[in-house]
Amino acid sequence: MAFQKAAKGAALIGGGAIATVFGLSHFSQYRNQHGTFVHVQAAEGAAVPLKDHFPTREQQIARLKTTSEFDVLVIGGGATGCGCALDAVTRGLKTALLERDDFSSGTSSRSTKLIHGGVRYLQKAIMNLDLEQYRMVKEALEERANLLEIAPHLSAPLPIMLPVYKWWQLPYYWFGIKLYDLVAGSQCLKSSYVLSKSRALELFPMLRKDDLVGAIVYYDGQHNDARMNLAIALTAARYGAATANYVEVLRLLKSRDPAGGKERVCGVRCRDVLTGQEFDVKAKCVINATGPFTDSVRKMDDQEVPNICQPSAGVHIVMPGYYSPDNMGLLDPATSDGRVIFFLPWEKMTIAGTTDSPTDVTSHPIPTEEDINFILNEVRNYLSVDVEVRRGDVLAAWSGIRPLVTDPSSKDTQSISRNHVVNISQSGLVTIAGGKWTTYRAMAQDAVDAAIRAHGLKAGSSKTIGLQLQGAEDWSPTLYIRLVQDYGLESEVAQHLASTYGDKAFEVAKIAQVTGKRWPIVGKRLVSEFPYIEAEVVYGVKEYARTAVDIISRRTRLAFLNVQAAEEALPRIVEIMGKELNWSEQKRKEELEAAKKFLYFEMGYKVKSDQLADSSEISLLPSDIERYKKRFHMFDKEKKGFITILDVQRVLESISVQIAENTLHDILNEVDLNKNGQVELNEFLQLMSAIQKGHVSGSRLAVLMKTAEENLRQRAVIPVDRSGGGL
Repeated sequence: MAFQKAAKGAALIGGGAIATVFGLSHFSQYRNQHGTFVHVQAAEGAAVPLKDHFPTREQQIARLKTTSEFDVLVIGGGATGCGCALDAVTRGLKTALLERDDFSSGTSSRSTKLIHGGVRYLQKAIMNLDLEQYRMVKEALEERANLLEIAPHLSAPLPIMLPVYKWWQLPYYWFGIKLYDLVAGSQCLKSSYVLSKSRALELFPMLRKDDLVGAIVYYDGQHNDARMNLAIALTAARYGAATANYVEVLRLLKSRDPAGGKERVCGVRCRDVLTGQEFDVKAKCVINATGPFTDSVRKMDDQEVPNICQPSAGVHIVMPGYYSPDNMGLLDPATSDGRVIFFLPWEKMTIAGTTDSPTDVTSHPIPTEEDINFILNEVRNYLSVDVEVRRGDVLAAWSGIRPLVTDPSSKDTQSISRNHVVNISQSGLVTIAGGKWTTYRAMAQDAVDAAIRAHGLKAGSSKTIGLQLQGAEDWSPTLYIRLVQDYGLESEVAQHLASTYGDKAFEVAKIAQVTGKRWPIVGKRLVSEFPYIEAEVVYGVKEYARTAVDIISRRTRLAFLNVQAAEEALPRIVEIMGKELNWSEQKRKEELEAAKKFLYFEMGYKVKSDQLADSSEISLLPSDIERYKKRFHMFDKEKKGFITILDVQRVLESISVQIAENTLHDILNEVDLNKNGQVELNEFLQLMSAIQKGHVSGSRLAVLMKTAEENLRQRAVIPVDRSGGGL
């Protein structure tokens, strides 16, 4: 063991010396090249002017149909695809972008929400003396700085604590983190520092105390990934790119090159998913930026081409905010199976993840119970024994597919590339794949550079360094105060609007409905415990949202924060969208069902029912069973063996409490396993057993029935707000 530690230390010092040389050599170079980002110069450097507003989707579709030929056509509306469109259009190239679903509907909205260089990649670079890994970390750190500058309303530095439980690890991790600062050079967010045990527990009181030596805190960036992706798309649209979601590419168009006689990709045949109408879009160059679906587009070009994408599933869970401090994350550098787990505050909740396991490519990845429990077990290892980490506290869970790739140009085609790959086929299809969220801009620049060279396009260099994104221009940290003062919004709602829409928050505030209350004056919430308001649904339609799923998952982040809250908001969301988009009654029903299906399978709602069903073995003491039976029979006066909405309403009326019928329906539906419109005694006992085991928490029916029992004796008022229960 001592020898292993010594060997590790020698490798670390030797590798660290090399990394230090690299860091110092590039420090002054980077500062001289970029210095402080000057946004005005970046905007003026773009080859086309920035419009005040982006076109409607209908106008964008019309442009796609009527433009004789684009210079660049991008397939894929994730971060990289939208980045390619923004890079191309600001160089003066006539640009189009097609996305078969919604912008950021895939991997780009399902990340860990970090903007980071990758501490673990730097560790590998040092231990393995891997120059490629080092360059990847350095590039990511430069891009991290740029991203924090161009969208300050959507991103911010986040301190992340690395707890240390062995004395020898303290200098080991300290040296590694200091190298991370050094490689960042002039773009280091804040210097890392060491904490004593007492100070670490003061800042992160939930931390496990036993054997804790101290902690190291370093800084990375955090962002709202789906909104960031959308901001890139909207900025591209304002610069003149014809961007359209819900347009599916059916096949590539090809023409024979008169000079060489080779077939060249010259556009696509596509279909408007919303109307079913098919049409052609011609382009001098087509860029494939489809993430996990990279190979499906490559095979449209050449059926014989080998797959280069090796998809990996990463699952994340969201837990209540009390699991972590408001402004301090946690890094588990070595999980039980060698992976890395982040435990981070996000949108006043706590996000934990990720896993890393092989998967099939699908548009609808589903989180597994195995992955959820793996994350929970790792969280338990780092939290105090005083904090009971309950399965029932998982409020949402999702899986994202990371598109790892092999480089088709490499001699070793089996080796997974740690960086992104740009490939140009014989017919001229440009493919950009791999990489990470943080480096989307550099990936886009490389892809467009390659496209310009391969197709002889006339354009200058990239203009996107320092180019501000939608909402950033007039944003300031105190902008929300003006929203409160000028419009009468709640402070929490105003802060949310400012951090989501930036300087465009005023456009949302202007259409916010009057509440009829003394305060707030405007801004009706979609659900009581989240700051999302009804006006955001209307504005979301303007931002190209066309389904209820677009609103709950990407225009707002409700589905990623609490699936029960998202389901409760759905009827009102569908009602508002129906008015804005002139939906028929049948279309509204279809949208409601599609959104519920999305929550059930893709956002972890299914595991709630599974958890209750899996807990079907009722493990209650006989005294507890009798107590719960008495409580149940208070509602089931006729001893039918089940209770309905009418039974609950009767009890509530007897103590002068009224709850809307649709709310009661939702409350009972949470427990109604066989979905027959009633809760049977056995289902109720299963619920209480699952609550005792910690598999289920915050059941509104359980809280309501317990409180009703007490109030029948005391005649007090029953609180019916959701208690924040999980899946």
